Amino acid sequence: MTEQVHATRFEDLPAELPVFPLSGVLLLPRGRLPLNIFEPRYLAMVKDALAPPRLIGMVQPEDASEERNPDAIPALCAIGCAGRITSFSETEDGRFLMTLAGVARFEIESEIAMRSGYRRVKPRWERFRADLLPDESPIDRPALLKSLKPYFDARGLKADWDQVDKTPDERLIAMLSMICPFDPPEKQALLEAKDLAARTLILKGLLDMALATPPEAPHELRKH
Repeated sequence: MTEQVHATRFEDLPAELPVFPLSGVLLLPRGRLPLNIFEPRYLAMVKDALAPPRLIGMVQPEDASEERNPDAIPALCAIGCAGRITSFSETEDGRFLMTLAGVARFEIESEIAMRSGYRRVKPRWERFRADLLPDESPIDRPALLKSLKPYFDARGLKADWDQVDKTPDERLIAMLSMICPFDPPEKQALLEAKDLAARTLILKGLLDMALATPPEAPHELRKH
């Protein structure tokens, strides 16, 4: 299926939202998140979410260790990000391959009854109304790149630097925040940043801190 992007009006944001709790995974407004769905409850969630407005909330559990217990219902972080299903395909073995395009962040007002085993919440959108428009906050891009390049080199990450130079600020910061292997609390801090300028400062700080610690196993940079 070809990916398509649709504008979302604030008044069309839903009063109920299915959520996909996943530790260490970040979605930001106008970011792109590929997902491989195979658990029965999340297969059901995607089937239900294919009806308009096609939104799913990505949110991290507060305690990542509880995610490994299939019987646990971990507490969720207070803030997540809703994404619209913009591409979708089904594999021969019954999995769903899809892409979520980040639309807007939300606060969880309350959790409501599960449906087909997946969790749902009542979201509050007001605090993040500005997410529906591009964020053009000025950033210190040269300073960020000065930290980014040695970080990639130290961890064996690959990048097309010519393409990086051509990528608009907001898209670049979203992509880097989403793909860099930061810890869950660090991902949450990036999500909750006030605006693009604040997120860029947090991102640079995380890169600088990582450079001061020994690198782990190399990761492969993937385009989103």
